Amino acid sequence: MTKEIIDNDPYKLSGVDINAGNDLVEKIKEDVAASHNLNVLGNIGGFAGMYKLDQDIQNPVLVACTDGVGTKVSLAQEYKNLSGIGQDLVAMCVNDLIVCGAKPLFFLDYYASSKLDVDEASIVIKSISRACIDSGCALLGGETAEMPGHYVDNNFDLAGFSVGCVDEDKIITNTNVKDGNVLIGIESSGPHSNGFSLIRRIIENSNATMEVKEEIVKKSLKPTILYPKLVMDLIENEKINSLAHITGGGLTENLPRSITKDLAIKIDTGSWEFPDIFKWLEKEGDISKSDMYRIFNCGIGMIFVINKKHQSEKDRARRDPYSFEEDEKYVRSHSQQGPTRGDFCENRNLKRDKKYGSPKARDFSRDHYSSEEDEKNVRSHSPRNRDFSREKANARHSSTTSSSSHC
Repeated sequence: MTKEIIDNDPYKLSGVDINAGNDLVEKIKEDVAASHNLNVLGNIGGFAGMYKLDQDIQNPVLVACTDGVGTKVSLAQEYKNLSGIGQDLVAMCVNDLIVCGAKPLFFLDYYASSKLDVDEASIVIKSISRACIDSGCALLGGETAEMPGHYVDNNFDLAGFSVGCVDEDKIITNTNVKDGNVLIGIESSGPHSNGFSLIRRIIENSNATMEVKEEIVKKSLKPTILYPKLVMDLIENEKINSLAHITGGGLTENLPRSITKDLAIKIDTGSWEFPDIFKWLEKEGDISKSDMYRIFNCGIGMIFVINKKHQSEKDRARRDPYSFEEDEKYVRSHSQQGPTRGDFCENRNLKRDKKYGSPKARDFSRDHYSSEEDEKNVRSHSPRNRDFSREKANARHSSTTSSSSHC
């Protein structure tokens, strides 16, 4: 293409640069290929991705979900730390899949912006690819859209789509839960990807020093934990009656989805550490304890419902020494059977101790990428034609299949 044609490109003059999209493809293709395995069929760059199901499941059921990361993107852009946003996107999807007992198979992403910054987009997509590898699934494809006039001020948004597979006889549903079952909570890395409209408002209105605000932002932007490997291992070796991924709606909205309408859940809120980030948000935002549990995960990212006999004496005796014994929360579900967001929750006897506090929660997050200064701004709009060979993908196969789970 001659310089004259480039300079007079009508699409580029309208704010869309197709060539920049091609530059992005070149920058990410090796990272995307690294997530592929022998189940990925066809040449990359086609109109659709193809994935071959394994034949070792008698009655395979496909499970699909979609999600985003909300305004966490805005906070990450403002503070120039996009290194974990891709992992957030993957986690919000695959963590939902595994609640049904499904193994994640493949993932697709949608990246839409006002003006495409190739360096910025590549950081995000590389994070997506790495998170797919860590979750045992393939990044099968994606779309990059530049939409001047729709998005403004160089903003961008993300959406993810994931498909998994489970044997019909092994689907996990809330009908397995019985009276007397116990809950086992798995720590979160922070707010994960929910509540960020409120988080951003609290930070903006806070009188805290910039140093304190930056520390809060750092804790808030820790990537969402990827739970698939942990959950799939436990499913293979233990009897799991039900699971709850604690996302938007916090504990009070999500836990009732894991039980039937004739059961209630009693939570000892002194049995886990309330991370510092949530204590700061609660105090600085003047948020009631009941609202904290309704908005945030409050340090618990995934919950298992198991038979009481699986709970050890040590677990039953474990208590947070900084909490108080009478701090109790009851969650009652009056929803229709099945996981719907319309569940009704009732909180009772929720008390707050002025001495409430706890040691800092352990950080389970893994930050795969360092935050780099974006020096190059290139604009584009095009589907990501990942025109690299399948052989290159297969060359990386040995490094990814050991951690992959396929149906």
